[in-house]
Amino acid sequence: MSKFPYSAMFEKQDALERLDVRVRWGRFDIRVLRFHLTTFAPGRVVDFHKHDEFEFHFIPRGKGKVILETKEFALREGMFYLTGPGVMHHQAADPDESMDELCLHVDIAERYAPGELPEGADRLEAAEADDCIEKLRTLPLAPALDLHEAMPHFLAAYEACSEGAPGLYTTIKQHVVQILLKAARAYDASGSRQELPSRDMKAYRYRLAMQYIRANYAGTVTLDNVAEKLNISARQLQRIFKEIRGDASFSGILEEVRLEAVCKKLTETELSVERIAVSEGFSNGNYLHAVFRRRFGMTPSAYRKAHHI
Repeated sequence: MSKFPYSAMFEKQDALERLDVRVRWGRFDIRVLRFHLTTFAPGRVVDFHKHDEFEFHFIPRGKGKVILETKEFALREGMFYLTGPGVMHHQAADPDESMDELCLHVDIAERYAPGELPEGADRLEAAEADDCIEKLRTLPLAPALDLHEAMPHFLAAYEACSEGAPGLYTTIKQHVVQILLKAARAYDASGSRQELPSRDMKAYRYRLAMQYIRANYAGTVTLDNVAEKLNISARQLQRIFKEIRGDASFSGILEEVRLEAVCKKLTETELSVERIAVSEGFSNGNYLHAVFRRRFGMTPSAYRKAHHI
């Protein structure tokens, strides 16, 4: 007989409940009230009652029944059901077999009215939160199978709490959100897929290329090694440069970045032109002198006199 995967949660059943876990998700404040594993002994009955919060009931082992308002449903391993605020329900384990239950009670409050968000909020995440909470509020009063495996998030949250590793609070909050999302998805029979916003890949790769060039311009930087970092061909990268920067070549862009750095040092330091040339990626002062004169129509020394701070 295989070991019960959630047995570790019996060691300290109130471990997660000792934490004051609060999740800000889109427009909503979610506060965790209860978060534990419990056991119904054979024949145990919890008579009709209701809560002011959402209660998620997952059955990792055993069997029993639940009455939601007036309808009775059989429960078995791998099922779950949700009782929203004010829903009357009655629970009972099988007369001959115990039933384990993973419980998550959360209070969900709106921080902002629909359509309102603080400046800088992630609107895609907020839309997903709106969709999930709306589904939870309107789910049918009937058990469903845990099709998307929300239950393992209970154990993962417990293990994070027990280990006390850095980031455990954030980790637990993420598991709470995953339980909500996967519970809502379990009732989605449409199989609909969400389309995520896509990037302009040319502009994205151009930005990454320029970040890499600016970070490494003082050393040996080639078209090939920048393209390799982006996982594209050198020809593709050169085409991106030309489309975004007109007729600018890779070598011209690299030279431009190096000259920007040279100009900064000429105006802000007393270093010699030779030292500046070598430190900013030019082979020597003479080569910098030629490139600088061609680009700015004056020597580095003349530029320093005109712009020195």
